[in-house]
Amino acid sequence: MTNRNSDQIYDLIVDAIRAIDKAEAPLSLNQLSAELGLSPAHFQRVFSHWVGISPKRYQQYLTLEYCKNLLRNKHTTLETSNYVNLSSSSRLYDLFIKWEAMTPGNFASEGHNLKINYAWTPSPFGEALIMGTNKGLCGVAFTSEVGREAALKDMQARWQKASFKQNTKSLEKWRDAAFGGSGALALNIIGTPFQIKVWEALLKIPSGYVTTYSDIALYIGHPKANRAVGTAVGRNPISWLIPCHRALRKSGMLGGYHWGTYIKRSMLAYEGVKEEN
Repeated sequence: MTNRNSDQIYDLIVDAIRAIDKAEAPLSLNQLSAELGLSPAHFQRVFSHWVGISPKRYQQYLTLEYCKNLLRNKHTTLETSNYVNLSSSSRLYDLFIKWEAMTPGNFASEGHNLKINYAWTPSPFGEALIMGTNKGLCGVAFTSEVGREAALKDMQARWQKASFKQNTKSLEKWRDAAFGGSGALALNIIGTPFQIKVWEALLKIPSGYVTTYSDIALYIGHPKANRAVGTAVGRNPISWLIPCHRALRKSGMLGGYHWGTYIKRSMLAYEGVKEEN
C-alpha cells in the first residue's frame, strides 16, 4: 500500500504495539481501540485494510514473543534458504530483484560525479526516503522514528561527494515495485566487500523466515565476526528490500534496527501475516 493514508495507518500500528507491550494480557478489540482513541468499528476497518486480517488476530504477530517463535519455527540457516524458497507455499513478492555493486572507484571517491535522485513516499511502514541512480535504487530509509532531516543526512553521508536532487517522477516505477510487491527492480549497492557479502546473504533469507547474525557470519566464512556482521547489517543502505529486519540475535531478541525497532517488528509481523494467509 502506498496511498497517502498509509503513514497515518502505520502510526496506529506503532501505537498498537506500545499498547500491547504495556498490557499484562491480550487486549480485546474494544480495549485496544479504546487505548488508541478510536471506535472498535473504525479501528477494525483501518487495521484490516493495512494488513488484511483483524486486529484481534494480528496481536500475536506484534508481540516480542512472536520474534522468539520465529527463531524457533521459521529459522533458516543460509545453507537451507534455497530449499525454503522452493518449498514455501506462498510468497510476499512477485518481485524480481536484480542487483549490482557500484564500482570500487565510486566507493573510493565517495560518489564523486555520481547523480542521485531522491523522493519521499508513503509505505506500509510509514514515510520512506528512496534514492536511485540511473542503474537502480541505491537507498531506502524510513523516517517515522528518526525524522526526515536525520534520514536524509544519514543517507547522503554514504555518498559524500555525490550530487542529490529531489525527483519523485524518476523513481515512481521503482517505488511502486518496492512497495507494491510486483515487477522488476534493480538495486545499485555501495559498500565494502565485507558489507556486500553480508547484504548478499540477507537477500537469501525468504520472506516469513529469520536467521541470526552468527549464521550470517558462518555463511560468509567469518564465523567469529558476529559483531562485524551486526555492524554491516546496520549499515544496509536499502532497507526492506535487502531484508536486514530478518536478522535476529541467537536469543530470539530483536537486536537493533537502524531506523527503529518498531519498524523492524512491523516488518516481521507484516511478512508473517502475508506468508501464513
